[in-house]
Amino acid sequence: MEGSTIISVILFAILMTGTPGPNNMMVTASGANFGYWRSVPHITGISVGMASMISLLAAGLGIIFERYPMVHEVLKVVGCTYLLYLAWKIATAGSMSKTEQTVKAKPMSVFSAALFQYVNPKAWMMSATAVSTFAVSGEHYWLSILMIVSVFFVVGFVCVSLWTATGVVIRHWLTSERRTIRFNQTMGALTAACVMMIW
Repeated sequence: MEGSTIISVILFAILMTGTPGPNNMMVTASGANFGYWRSVPHITGISVGMASMISLLAAGLGIIFERYPMVHEVLKVVGCTYLLYLAWKIATAGSMSKTEQTVKAKPMSVFSAALFQYVNPKAWMMSATAVSTFAVSGEHYWLSILMIVSVFFVVGFVCVSLWTATGVVIRHWLTSERRTIRFNQTMGALTAACVMMIW
């Protein structure tokens, strides 16, 4: 593939994974509440989920959405509903005592974060656009898909890590339970607001 195409994919991946959205709101909250290293499974799961989604769309899943638009609409409703549930979980996380947080609260796992991508409307939009825009036809089709998947995995991991690191920096400001509660409520509200952005 041409170097200009690869650069275009990189810029597109930065734009898509580096701008505010459900994933970035959630990892910022995770970084603030659990730190960077405990949030790595969450970050990894996002990249794994995106990579698998792009691969499945490239293999023909997109055709199902074209033939049966209702499937996409159902996924959209399920995704937004689940996102609102996660927003509520984030917003109420700071209301527990420190002991309860230590016992009950934990960052998202690789599997959960990867699975979330399949009910995340923004992830579907990113994946479908990446495949339809940058995949080449003919014998180099799967090579171009491999390039897209690789770029999104690496760039996504870096961009999401930066959002997580932002949360870690904010963590030093969360010196009281009151501030923690307010921060989690704010992040929960921003996560919920993502539903309006992607609906």
